[in-house]
Amino acid sequence: MLRPVPDPDSEDSDGLHRPACVLGLCEGNGFILRDDGEAVACECRDRLIGRGISRGMGTGIPKRFREVSFARKPICDLDPLVLRHVRTFVEQIDERVAKGRGLWFAGDVGTGKTSLAMLVSRAAEQKGRSVAIYPVTRLLAEIKDTYDRESGPSYMSLFERLCSVDLLHLDDLGAENRTEWVLEQLYSIVNERWQDERSIVVTTNNVDLDKLRTEIGGRTVSRLVEICGNPIPLMGPDLRLASET
Repeated sequence: MLRPVPDPDSEDSDGLHRPACVLGLCEGNGFILRDDGEAVACECRDRLIGRGISRGMGTGIPKRFREVSFARKPICDLDPLVLRHVRTFVEQIDERVAKGRGLWFAGDVGTGKTSLAMLVSRAAEQKGRSVAIYPVTRLLAEIKDTYDRESGPSYMSLFERLCSVDLLHLDDLGAENRTEWVLEQLYSIVNERWQDERSIVVTTNNVDLDKLRTEIGGRTVSRLVEICGNPIPLMGPDLRLASET
């Protein structure tokens, strides 16, 4: 039997705030006490290390999306069948991320794709998972920037971090200019994550897989479908415009 190891530096003893274990297993100090008296590392330690490695990657959860929930607009107004599917994924987020599963949201501008994707990313963060959120145009700009730097992170350093983070959130895939270089970058990242069974969440404006194959490459689409399943279509008017009327 395992028991949390009491933390002498916890809030109870000196008024300091210690973050709770995201798994509810230890007292936030990263160790669990076995019946034989030996302290063993809690799984949350690996997650904290992973989150440290991912710190500074992408945008994080932008301010506009920090309070996203199923009970708030625009999400509460979306198709109930879509919400049921996403809710199940979020409720099982730890298991889904561990298995390298993902979601792919597709639809017109303003239909709630990014809000749903942010909801998934936020749920993963709350479970202590490392998450990197990127509009694809920003991701490609950061990759190009590694070529121009004389110091700082190299291309391979950035690539390894992109491939090792628990959940990679790619927003607005397909909006970038299509070049052979772009196709190769996207495929390299997605393929590496597919091989290592790493989770991806994607949003795109295009619901037609044939058109997407033209935009981002057939190999990339194939890998994304295997990770995320077919794109979840989100149709309807621009919810941003509707909220202003």
